[in-house]
Amino acid sequence: MESAIPLAERMRPKNLDEYIGQQHLVGKNAPLKKAIDSGFIPSLILWGPPGVGKTTLANIIAFSLDRAFYSLSAINSGVKDIRDVLDKVKNQGLFGGRNAILFIDEIHRFSKSQQDSLLGAVEKGTVTLIGATTENPSFEVISALLSRCQVYVLQHHEKDDLISLLERSVTKINSNSSHSIKLLESEALLKFSGGDARRLLNLLEIAISNLTNGTFEITNKFVEDLVKINPLIYDKTGEQHYDIASAFIKSIRGSDPNAAVYWLARMIEGGEDPKFIARRLIISASEDIGNANPTALILANNCFQAVSAVGMPESRITLSQCAVYLASSPKSNASYVAINSAQQICSEQGNLPVPLHLRNAPTKLMNELGYGKDYVYSHNESHENSETFSTQEFLPDHLSGQVIYQPGSNQRESKIREFLRKMWGNKYRY
Repeated sequence: MESAIPLAERMRPKNLDEYIGQQHLVGKNAPLKKAIDSGFIPSLILWGPPGVGKTTLANIIAFSLDRAFYSLSAINSGVKDIRDVLDKVKNQGLFGGRNAILFIDEIHRFSKSQQDSLLGAVEKGTVTLIGATTENPSFEVISALLSRCQVYVLQHHEKDDLISLLERSVTKINSNSSHSIKLLESEALLKFSGGDARRLLNLLEIAISNLTNGTFEITNKFVEDLVKINPLIYDKTGEQHYDIASAFIKSIRGSDPNAAVYWLARMIEGGEDPKFIARRLIISASEDIGNANPTALILANNCFQAVSAVGMPESRITLSQCAVYLASSPKSNASYVAINSAQQICSEQGNLPVPLHLRNAPTKLMNELGYGKDYVYSHNESHENSETFSTQEFLPDHLSGQVIYQPGSNQRESKIREFLRKMWGNKYRY
């Protein structure tokens, strides 16, 4: 019976005409749409947050190209499962086996040896690999396999996409029901789903199953009351992946080691990949602490190395140590602000020419044109002695005098400010 099938599965699109979102990939003249239309699909990696249609897109590709489709989940599959699929494809030979599509969900959870077992089949074209991942494939997919795959980035659904999906789903449900369900408000459904289409449909289905007393209207209050009664409706293990990670980093940024360790524990208990956590600590060490305590980046990087070498459950201790250290460190986002400011200037000003005195002169012609002329090595003897420091402009002429990096008010960056003032005088007029 169709009613026994989850709504998210019943609403899974069968072709690109039914597919919602990702128009930058599957819209008119988009790269993946062109590849499908041409009948040739290379091995590829679909990278994006949960619930944006990665699995669905893989199914649509196989259906559109009339290819045999094999699916594995990296959570519960190993090298033996991969070999079983590859043997099955090889044994089918000319009778449909070649050019089969092997879809691996959460490919970032495969170990190096498991990913290595795919290389030969992908290289020879025995299968076309489609991997799905919520993590940056540059970190999680081995370089040999990544070099053989095209990476496509899927984006969060837009609000209009999700509303369209809700309306389409209600229409489908009403067509197979004696009741007429009315979706009067959708804001609460969207809020609690967090932009995850699968979670959105699961929540809608649960809401519909709880409609009682002859009331078949879905409102924001009804959904909010339902969630209050049973918060696990939307707070399942792993579903608040990004929300909890955000709370973790903001607790570190807010210098609260208690909260940082709590959210760390939530991620660990939820089965989060420890390397995902360690990478976030590296980012926080630069973004939130920076030069206020440069040792933070060293410790965070060492934490990542230790986590990779030791594994769970022991690496939880290393993660806790690093999280506490970062949360307890002085904070400065000066470097983060500086690079954002510099990129904004580049965006607004375009490709400003490099001043002649900063250019190399590897040829006689360049030398004659003045490349490198008047360049002076700034630190003649000691950079601590301003009398031997030769000031010159290193920015493009149009940006001369522009201040991009503003040292923070912490102890370390105060010393940086004093040093720059001593060396440059009015140029660094903080």
